[in-house]
Amino acid sequence: MDGAGEVQMMDRRGRLPPRPARSLAGEPVRHFRLMRYFTLASLVAFVVVGVVLYFLQRSEITFFAEVQREQGEFFSRAQTDLAAKQDQAARASLVALHEASHVTLTRVVGNVLWDTHIAPFAARAQAISAAPCRSVPPSVAGGSDPRRECFAELGRTIMALPGFAELDAKAYETMRASNVFKIKVFDLRGITIYSSEHAQIGEDKSDNQGWRSAAAGVPASEMTHRERFSAFEGVVENRDLISSYIPARERGSDRVVGVFEIYSDVTSFLGHIQAVSGELGGLARANQTELERTLAENEGKVRTSSDIFLLIVGGTLVVLYGALWAIVRIGQRIIDAQAAAQERAAEREERWHHEKMAALATMAANVSHEVGNPLATISMLAQEIQLNKQRNGCETCQPAQILEQTRRIAGMTRQISEFAAARRESRELVDINAMVKSVLDFLGFDRRFRSIRLEFKGGADLPAVSVIPDYINEVLMNLLQACTECPAGPGGKGGAIVVETKSSGTELLIRISSECKAYPGVCREHARFEDSRFDVVRRRVSSLGGRVTRERTYYEIALPAEAPVTPAS
Repeated sequence: MDGAGEVQMMDRRGRLPPRPARSLAGEPVRHFRLMRYFTLASLVAFVVVGVVLYFLQRSEITFFAEVQREQGEFFSRAQTDLAAKQDQAARASLVALHEASHVTLTRVVGNVLWDTHIAPFAARAQAISAAPCRSVPPSVAGGSDPRRECFAELGRTIMALPGFAELDAKAYETMRASNVFKIKVFDLRGITIYSSEHAQIGEDKSDNQGWRSAAAGVPASEMTHRERFSAFEGVVENRDLISSYIPARERGSDRVVGVFEIYSDVTSFLGHIQAVSGELGGLARANQTELERTLAENEGKVRTSSDIFLLIVGGTLVVLYGALWAIVRIGQRIIDAQAAAQERAAEREERWHHEKMAALATMAANVSHEVGNPLATISMLAQEIQLNKQRNGCETCQPAQILEQTRRIAGMTRQISEFAAARRESRELVDINAMVKSVLDFLGFDRRFRSIRLEFKGGADLPAVSVIPDYINEVLMNLLQACTECPAGPGGKGGAIVVETKSSGTELLIRISSECKAYPGVCREHARFEDSRFDVVRRRVSSLGGRVTRERTYYEIALPAEAPVTPAS
C-alpha cells in the first residue's frame, strides 16, 4: 500500500501500473503522443504519395500507349496514302504514256490516210449542213429526242457519201491486231464524220470538253471502264480503256484540220498496276500488323518496367517509413522516459514541499507549545508582581518591562504559527501584501538574513488574487533565498533586498530587487543551482495562471488579479 492506503495491483510482468501524471496544480498532465500522431500523419502522407506516384505512372503508361497508337495510325495513313499516290501515279503515267502513243498513232494515221482518204471524205461531209439539226429544240422528258434522230439521219447521210466504204476498210485494216479498239474522226464543226462504231457517225461533239481541247491544239485523255464496248474485233466486255482526243494537223503546218478520238485497251496494264498495288497493300498490311505487334510488345515492356518501378518505389517508401517509425519509436521512448523522470522529480518536489510545510507546522506547534506555556507563567507572575508593587511598593521591580517582552515573544510565535499553519491545496482569495509581509517577517528569523535589510514596499488598494497560499510562500522563499546564497549578493556586502507590490492593468506584480542580480558573472558557480530553483518557481507560478520574469537586477512575478480588497492594517 502507498501512503494513502491504496492497494497497487501488479501486472503479469510484476510492474506497478503507471499513475496518471499530474501538474503542480493537481490537474492531469497531457503528454504529446508523438508516436500516435506520427504514425497517423506519416501513414496518410506516405499513402497519398504512393497513390499519386501510382496514378502518375499509370498516366505515363496511358500517354505512352496513346502516342504509340497515334504513331501506328499515322504510319497506317502514310502507307495508305503512299499506296494511293503510287496507284494514282501509275494510272497517270499509263494515261500519259498512251496519250503520247495516241499522238504518234494519229500522226501515223494522218500520214497514211489523211491526204488520200480522210481529207477528201471530210470535205464532202462538211458540205452537208448540221445547222438544221442544231436548231431542233431539245427533247421533252419522257419523250423521243428529235435532235438525236436528226443527227442519226445526218450520220446515215454521211455514210452514204462516196469514199466511206474505202475509208472504213482502210481503217479496219490499219488497226487490226492492235490494242486500239475504236477510232473516230471529227471535223472542225464537232461532227463525227467517221467512227469504227458506225452508229456514232453524225453525232455532235461540239460541247465535249475533250474535243474542244483538241480543237484548240491540246490533247486530252481519260481512263474509263466499260461493261460492253464495240471494238474493231467486235463487242468486248469489262474492259479498261483510255480515250484520247488528238488534234490532226495539216502536213508541214501546226494548223488543226480535224480531231481524232482513239480508244486503247489498257486492261492488262491496269491489271498489272492493280496487282502491284495489291502487293503493296498486302505489304503495308503486313507492316502494319508487325508494327502493331511491336507496339503491343513495347507497351507490355513499359508496363512491366512501370510495375517494377512502382514495386521499387513502394518498397523504398515502406523501408523509409519503417526506418522513420523506428526512429520516432526510439524518440518516443526517450520522451516518455524524460517525461517520467520529470514527473518523478515533480512528485519528489511535491513531497518535499509537503514535508517542509509539515515540518514548519510541527515546528510552529512545538514553539507555540514550548514557548507559550512558560510565557503564560511568566506573564502571570509579572502581573502578580505588578499587583504587589502597587500594594506594597517595590522600586527595583520591573513588571511592565517583563510584560512588554513577553508580549513581544508572543507576537513572534504567533507570526511563526500563522506563516507555517497548514492550508488546503486549493485556491483562496488573499491579500498579497499580508502574505509578502508574513514571509519577510518569517525570514527575519533566519540567520542568513540577519545582515540583510529586507525592505517591503506594499502597493495601495491592490486587487485580491486567487492563489494557493503555500505556493506563493514557496515561490517567495526560493527567490529571496537565491539572493542570499550568491557570494556577490547582499549577504556578503551588507546590502538590501527590496520587495515591491503594485497593480498593472489586470495583473498584480511582485518585484524582488537585489544587488546579487547585478553581478551575474561572479555567480557562475551558483548559476546552475539558481536555474534549477527558477524552474521550480516558474512551474509554481504557471500553475497559478501567472508568469515569472528573470532580468539582470530583479525577479518579477505577475499574477491575474480578481477584485480590490482593503489593505491589512
